[in-house]
Amino acid sequence: MKIRVLGAGAGGGFPQWNCNCDNCGRYRRGEFNGKARTQSSIAISTDHRNWLLFNTSPDIRAQLEAFPAIQPKQGIRDTGIKAVLLIDSQIDHTTGMLMLREGKPLKVYCTEMVRQDLTTGFPLFTMLKDYCTVNHHPIACDETPFEIPGIDDIRIYAHALKSKAPPYSPHRHDPHDGDNIGVIVEQISTGKKLYYSPGLGEIEPHVFKAMQNVDCLMVDGTFWTDDEMVVRGISQKRAREIGHLPQSGPGGMIEVLNGVPNARKILIHINNTNPILDEDSPERKTLEANGIEVAYDGLEIDL
Repeated sequence: MKIRVLGAGAGGGFPQWNCNCDNCGRYRRGEFNGKARTQSSIAISTDHRNWLLFNTSPDIRAQLEAFPAIQPKQGIRDTGIKAVLLIDSQIDHTTGMLMLREGKPLKVYCTEMVRQDLTTGFPLFTMLKDYCTVNHHPIACDETPFEIPGIDDIRIYAHALKSKAPPYSPHRHDPHDGDNIGVIVEQISTGKKLYYSPGLGEIEPHVFKAMQNVDCLMVDGTFWTDDEMVVRGISQKRAREIGHLPQSGPGGMIEVLNGVPNARKILIHINNTNPILDEDSPERKTLEANGIEVAYDGLEIDL
């Protein structure tokens, strides 16, 4: 199973277009040892020809151009994308579907709550009816395994995460199972497993159990501290308040991942304010000392 990181940044990417925080400012001045990142998305394949996209970021056109393997060039109009799986209905995880409107009908796998958001508050599915159309395939949140035609040798399990729907959602303040999910992706022939959750605000028992039984973790790396945005004068909202478990501090992601000794550990969905983007920072050194990697655009993982 090959996993390709199309984008490793949080909403806005890095550097963010309108941000002059320490990270973004130093990057633009050439004073920063670190990589630019587009907004988070990954692709998975077992044959290097047929690919399943997890989320479709606003940066998807540039991400696909940077990944020749997903464009097989076998016809006048062609793509290796066989289906899209949406983890949630956040703008930075779904807007890229508009960029795919010139293709064939999109085969989209998502929960009922995500489908509702994308036909009401942010009606992408409705808009795309006049272009490529969307064929929706529902995902249950009870870890019932399912397979996706055209993506051979892959089995997927999904479970609900405690989270809020996006600000635009009609049920923003009325959380439901399926607003956000974590997924286990298993290669059937080898038994190798990936756990993917770019938005993870709380480690519930079923989440920790899933994390213990996979070969690779690719999880929420948005913020270093709970008050990161507050301290930088960007927002009054804290990391946990908006559904992201910070890396540092008691109960933080480092502590959680230290309790998962046998998996490869990778952080993804990294906010532009997070000091781990700076490869010379003490925070980055702390991650390295704990055996935790930081995803970047173009990273490829073979399980």
